[in-house]
Amino acid sequence: WPWDGHHLAMIWFSLHEAVVSTQSTGMNEHHHGFNDNNRFRPYPHHRGRGGRGRWNNNNKRARIVGPKGAELSRYRDQQYKGSRWEQEQKLLKSSTLYVGNLSFYTTEEQVHEVFRQAGDIKRIIMGLDRLKKTPCGFCFVEYFDREDAETAIRFLNGAKLDDRQIRTDWDWGFEDGRQYGRGKSGGQIRDDYRQDFDDGRGGYGYLIQKSLLETTNAHQMQLPPSLSAGLPGENQ
Repeated sequence: WPWDGHHLAMIWFSLHEAVVSTQSTGMNEHHHGFNDNNRFRPYPHHRGRGGRGRWNNNNKRARIVGPKGAELSRYRDQQYKGSRWEQEQKLLKSSTLYVGNLSFYTTEEQVHEVFRQAGDIKRIIMGLDRLKKTPCGFCFVEYFDREDAETAIRFLNGAKLDDRQIRTDWDWGFEDGRQYGRGKSGGQIRDDYRQDFDDGRGGYGYLIQKSLLETTNAHQMQLPPSLSAGLPGENQ
């Protein structure tokens, strides 16, 4: 061996100083793109092929999130006629927003007054009960520019309208027929199964109201006509 103990000690000391220096300046393995298995990753969230997107434990394709502060949510329209990828591409280019958790009594003018603060609005389509053709608590807001829609997502999601906290989300684009509720009752699906009492959205959910009506009618059938005449549901 050409090196004696002194040379080996100097080499060890130099390597030790380099490691300490690297740690003290924050240049750890995360910043250099190495993981615990010492595999090179060009970006902190890189998981092999596919770029910088975060991958799940099943190593599936990275979820498309969109611009910071105006990211796409995890929701995807299950009735979209196309692939998930095609829908996501439309979402990334869309200037249309879905606005949810509205009161049944909120008007188009009220929605316009709030969302015009983000930019020029092209049109607003109010959501309607499929059977009654009355407002059912959602709408679509379409801007002329994508940038204005991003501003609305950033600053109006969670805003108060009619004393309610509204929810804004990206929509792939309005088509005729999408203004109607998809629930069994004609309204939104969430109002079919909602169990709480919400005065701004018609009281209890559809299934709860149906159950209460059936219980009332069954109770009336067990009472003499003179006692059941004043109960709710009589002569309806």
